[in-house]
Amino acid sequence: MKKKSTSKKSQIDETDWTRIHAMKDEDIDFSDIPEVTPEMFARAVLRRNFVPIPRKKQLTLRIDSDVVDWYKQQGRGYQTRINALLRAYMQEHQRKTT
Repeated sequence: MKKKSTSKKSQIDETDWTRIHAMKDEDIDFSDIPEVTPEMFARAVLRRNFVPIPRKKQLTLRIDSDVVDWYKQQGRGYQTRINALLRAYMQEHQRKTT
């Protein structure tokens, strides 16, 4: 018996692209999107010299199973917490060497 896929099917596959491409701007319904006002632009924050966050690298890392299990028990975001601890360790050791 074939197992049912648990992945979500992309809605892109179900999109009527022919109809979308044929639409004119005035046919688009913006009723669920709030109008952007001049006040909103006045409150906007301009970020000069924006430095993007570097992308993360995927790697294989061998960690004791009890350590991984403990982090997973803490709930969602365990990989982010592990990364934060490794970063804190790195930064502390960078301070000591400079």
